[in-house]
Amino acid sequence: MPLIQPDQIVMGLILNAGDAKQHIYLALEHAKANNDEACEEEIQLAEKSLNEAHNVQTAWLTQEANGNNSEISALFIHAQDHLMTSITEMNLIKEIIELRREFR
Repeated sequence: MPLIQPDQIVMGLILNAGDAKQHIYLALEHAKANNDEACEEEIQLAEKSLNEAHNVQTAWLTQEANGNNSEISALFIHAQDHLMTSITEMNLIKEIIELRREFR
């Protein structure tokens, strides 16, 4: 398995976490419009993007555990923050969507 370069890690986290955030907010908009099918599609796309980001993170952690250390930059820390925020927002928005469905 080839080593993942730090810039690939950073961009993989930022791009996939950003995609997840975009899809989950679209899901919320569809939920507001009572469009359950489109809402579920966006949730699935958000989950897929978040899984991709998580896979990049896991690959990096595996490299670290195998002794292939890489330099941690401020940009990498920002990417990690972006991922964690996306995860939190996704969890909260899923709850909001469920609450909206309960109160229809």
